[in-house]
Amino acid sequence: MQGLRPPYDTRMYAVIMAGGGGTRLWPLSRADKPKPFLPLVGEATLLQATVARLSPLIEPADVYVVTDGRYAALVREQLPAVPAANLLAEPMGRNTAAAVAYAAAAIDRPADEVMVVLPADHAIVDESGFRASLAAAAVRAVSGDLVTLGITPTGPETGYGYVLSTGEPTDAGDRVSWRVERFVEKPTVARARELLAGGRASWNAGIFVWRRGSVLDGLRTHAADILETLEAAIAGGPGAIVAAYPSVRATSIDYALLEPASVQGVVAVVPTDVGWSDLGSWAALLDARGAQAAAGVVTHLAEGADVIAVGGHDVLVHAAGGRLVAVVGLGDVIVVDTPDALLVVAKDAAQDVKQVVDALAAQGRRDRL
Repeated sequence: MQGLRPPYDTRMYAVIMAGGGGTRLWPLSRADKPKPFLPLVGEATLLQATVARLSPLIEPADVYVVTDGRYAALVREQLPAVPAANLLAEPMGRNTAAAVAYAAAAIDRPADEVMVVLPADHAIVDESGFRASLAAAAVRAVSGDLVTLGITPTGPETGYGYVLSTGEPTDAGDRVSWRVERFVEKPTVARARELLAGGRASWNAGIFVWRRGSVLDGLRTHAADILETLEAAIAGGPGAIVAAYPSVRATSIDYALLEPASVQGVVAVVPTDVGWSDLGSWAALLDARGAQAAAGVVTHLAEGADVIAVGGHDVLVHAAGGRLVAVVGLGDVIVVDTPDALLVVAKDAAQDVKQVVDALAAQGRRDRL
């Protein structure tokens, strides 16, 4: 396997979590076509880009996708090279612990094969560096550890969780991975600065590497209720899965497995600096396209968008409403024009777009969600 060295050569496969969400990218990300299925940073959708950047380390035949059943057709349409049998459709979203447990239990692969788990909706600039980090993580995973990629922070970001290492390598011969001391959920600015000052913190990207047997053992130890419910449902067939899913505890894989496992000293982190972004808001998308924005150029995402920009700086315009959009003298602002909704938001308030979605849901306006 490219990127690995004997005696660690092993088969790897990827499990991509392509759920819904993306509410902070409303009104472009909608319930019927959410963020993973949109082309936000290039011609390919985020899901397509996620699969493409894995090759040649992991080819499409070894890629599996876990998604809400509503999006199964979108997955098949956007990933024709991924075998249809590699699609696992959840009856409903129950957070990442259920998605990982479902994949680990349902995908019949040898226990010693290495499973890479990653979201479908992130952006990465240095794709070869990313594959190198996955290969390094696989070397550690073969030893039995649960491994996470730790993104090198660029500032005291409060929208991400943090991974805090012990500051010691995992063993004397391994200088690229570090033992995890604990996970820290989204901190305050002051706490984030404190973490960064310690020099042992990285951002938690939600990208994990482990042997199938290791994650099943970990789930059986720390989240037996989730794993055993799903194992029984899988044995019972599609109808049993549909019936059982609502009773599965909805929690993240971080809470269910990684945090308690780190206390046992079996979680490692591979520091990774590859130009990563979770594209979690319009502000993050503006930053990801910052080469243009930094020059004061309005960035518009829609093909054939009709935009006139006069002056301004750090402005992102998505014009897909079928009309001319003109912006004059604006700074640190995002404008998103779609056929049925217009959003204008200050860059520093971009995380609050979710409140608009919440308000629409409360008003029963599902035609705008």
